[in-house]
Amino acid sequence: MANDTEDARPPDSLKANAIGFVDALVIGLNATSPAYSLAAVIGPIVALVGVYAPGVMIASFVPMLMIASAFYYLNKVDQDCGTTFSWVTRAMGPWAGWLGGWAIAMTGVLVVGSLADVAVSFALLAVGLDSWVENEFVRQLLAVLLIIVMTAVCVIGTEVSSKVQNVLILAQVACLLIFVAVALYRVYAGTAMSDSVEPSISWLNPFGSGGSTLTGALLLGVFIYWGWESAVNLTEEVEDSATAPGKAGVWSTVVLLITYVSVGIAVVAYAGVTFLAENAGEEEYVFALLADEVMGSWDWVVLLAVSTSALASTQTTIIPASRTALSMARRQALPTHFAHIHPRFRTPDVSTWWVAAIAIGWYIVVNQISSNALFDSLTALSLLIGFYYALTGVACAVYYRRHLTESLRFFLLIGLGPLVGAGLLAWLLVESVSDMSDPANSYSGVSWFGLGPPLVIGIGIALTGVVLMVVRRFVAPSFWSERPGVADPDLVHGKES
Repeated sequence: MANDTEDARPPDSLKANAIGFVDALVIGLNATSPAYSLAAVIGPIVALVGVYAPGVMIASFVPMLMIASAFYYLNKVDQDCGTTFSWVTRAMGPWAGWLGGWAIAMTGVLVVGSLADVAVSFALLAVGLDSWVENEFVRQLLAVLLIIVMTAVCVIGTEVSSKVQNVLILAQVACLLIFVAVALYRVYAGTAMSDSVEPSISWLNPFGSGGSTLTGALLLGVFIYWGWESAVNLTEEVEDSATAPGKAGVWSTVVLLITYVSVGIAVVAYAGVTFLAENAGEEEYVFALLADEVMGSWDWVVLLAVSTSALASTQTTIIPASRTALSMARRQALPTHFAHIHPRFRTPDVSTWWVAAIAIGWYIVVNQISSNALFDSLTALSLLIGFYYALTGVACAVYYRRHLTESLRFFLLIGLGPLVGAGLLAWLLVESVSDMSDPANSYSGVSWFGLGPPLVIGIGIALTGVVLMVVRRFVAPSFWSERPGVADPDLVHGKES
């Protein structure tokens, strides 16, 4: 009977009820790549605010929770896999919606290659093949092959993807918990590094450093939470699609908060501020440096955590980009072939492979410039992330504007909260632009057109999007005839019962 129902569904629809709430939650968690994200930012954050790094992670969580609330309530009235694209279009019109969708799609392109590179590198380090990591051709070849494999998993089916993600999150969390337990045990046993310090409750105060470096630290903190909305991009494929995906997104941010703060405390306590600050430039490899020190011959446990983290995120980061492209194509905002659904697997195969192909091309080309250029492209991510998150927060308040005064909960969770979250992210976005304008603040340390490479990359992506949007407006104008609206009262109150 289930097969008959499934066969009766339109050929251009995704597979409904393919996964449940827990699967969506896991995918949201893995999309953020917790171990990799922590490894990448813990050193730089400590260099900026010292032992108050855990507090910064708490402060960075606040705007994320507010935006997660916006995703939850917007998904309740519009279960579209395009998320920000669809919601902003409905609330603010097609031009703003198109740019929001473009930003999401390009985040996947920028980051997938780097994630695959890290997954391969740490896997090789875990099994003792350090020389392979140093061989750029071998490492990059393996990274490309990994992207292809993980893309194939995405195409084969959401159920398969969720099973893979469940295994990867268990491995990742288990490794992180072991690392935290051993590190804190050695701190209190007096066998940690010479600069180790016992944790203090004052570390949770983000303003403890009292300096102007807090903004820079918050920018890094926001980055480590990015990706949880992958759970909502699967809304058309999740059971109870009106509420479960949104809840998965919200709970993802909460679980991430607990994970980041606990691991952050353990790392700062064990290694001390001086070591982390001195090795801030090592990015994610700071965990590789600590692995042997903390775990000894069991250092592969930490290396495996980072590898599985990046591996999982390589797959899940493709999901928002491919689903957004699908949604845009269904409404003629992109060429219709991006809306193709695989007849057997009921996944957006064309858009998924296109995202992977462009990501591989970007990874290879940027690596030919320099490895620092790849890091600069990742820095540009914060511009895109801040833009589409802030846009979603504003869209939530605008779309629900006729309902905000109906209850205190609506006012706080649908209106004020998302707007405050959007405002905080907009402020961080402006600060990012100011910081990236200085070439000295980039990894490459060189000037592109008088600006830092990350800002040039961000501007280039934005201008490319505007050009493509204008071209598409004249090629297929139907999408641009859509007009902004408001949330349907029946949906708002029907889902609130």
